[in-house]
Amino acid sequence: MMAPEGIGALLRGIREAAGLTREEQAAVLQAAQGGKWFDPENLKRWETGKRLPTPMWHALLAECYGTSTEEIVRAVVASRRRRRLHRLIDEEAREEGSAVDRRKFLGVAAATGMAGLPDIAEARQGINAGLSTADGGDLAYLSGAFERHRGGYRGRPPNEVLGQMKADLDLLREMFGRPHPASVRKDLARTAAGITGLVAIIQHDRGDQRDAVGWFATAEQAPRESGDRQMLAWVLSRHAMVPLNYGAPHAAATMAVRARAEAGRSPSAAGALAAAVTARSLASVGDREGALRAVAEARAAAARLDSVQGADTWFGYPPQKHHVHLSQAFTLMGRTREAYAEQESALALTASPSAMTRALIAVDRAACVRADGDPVAAADLAVTAWMRLPAAYCDGLVRSRVESLCQSLPGRPGSTLRDALTSR
Repeated sequence: MMAPEGIGALLRGIREAAGLTREEQAAVLQAAQGGKWFDPENLKRWETGKRLPTPMWHALLAECYGTSTEEIVRAVVASRRRRRLHRLIDEEAREEGSAVDRRKFLGVAAATGMAGLPDIAEARQGINAGLSTADGGDLAYLSGAFERHRGGYRGRPPNEVLGQMKADLDLLREMFGRPHPASVRKDLARTAAGITGLVAIIQHDRGDQRDAVGWFATAEQAPRESGDRQMLAWVLSRHAMVPLNYGAPHAAATMAVRARAEAGRSPSAAGALAAAVTARSLASVGDREGALRAVAEARAAAARLDSVQGADTWFGYPPQKHHVHLSQAFTLMGRTREAYAEQESALALTASPSAMTRALIAVDRAACVRADGDPVAAADLAVTAWMRLPAAYCDGLVRSRVESLCQSLPGRPGSTLRDALTSR
């Protein structure tokens, strides 16, 4: 029996027969998901065989390509068999240091169904890819995925971003199950630190403290293996925000000090962030003098950043984030005039889709209004911000910050905010 087409050839053939570009086909998939974003690059990776669609995509592909789920599954299985074959060829080449035994190749090809494939050009391309490097494509894809994800939420709720990263995490786990030369392992470790660190950030924002700490612990191992101190400094400074935002400021300050030590004296986003986290931590424990010194250090560090280190990504320390951190530090110190100024600066730099950032600034403002002696107005500000917040952001960090404010409001203002909290 003739072996089925691989998934790449199947999807590409149906799309081209319909006269659609990849972007147009991606739009079809996006519409079938109710408008949820679908990246055309993902479709390209499936068509070129760099990635295989996981089971969560099979029914959607069948619907959008006018075929059956069974046909999609058969095509994925065929592609997976070819991958195994290519890996075997590569292993033979590494172990023997010579050409693969042709008879062994033909025997495996017949067993996997490749011998009867009509599209031998596709088979040759796959074999060439396997002979050159079995993992190069996957590592390049993961590096690209890291670059895409590091840009932040961009108006998307945390759960959606986390869902989009699931397939990349599966591939990362698979990659670590393979042997690699030392140079490749180093690159893979750095990419792993970045991707797992991003997952930790999302879990922090969602309020899953335990899982965030677990992911940060994983992210911390990778740069230690690769010797990347700047990456380690970034992981530690982001990790420090978990205890900082969830009630353990002393632990946060200790971790921020470690981050600053790893960052060294060269200008870096990690070093600037660590100084800002130190300022917030010390302000939270009542060390105003130490907090003010850390604010000055954070400002000096931020002023030295270049456009790459100051980029508006999860790995950068842009002016917007700088003002948000200092707003919180001054709010905790009760220095409301400086806090208001930082809030205005942050809002002027915050894009409208940044729902979480705007909500956090609004809560800081409400806390300042309370400190200035008007708890009723503070409650009104917080209630307005809370009720405007999209449902996808009503758990985790924002809720934690609003609950903290609620505890500081007396009598009716506190009850008013508490009622709003329980309504969502």
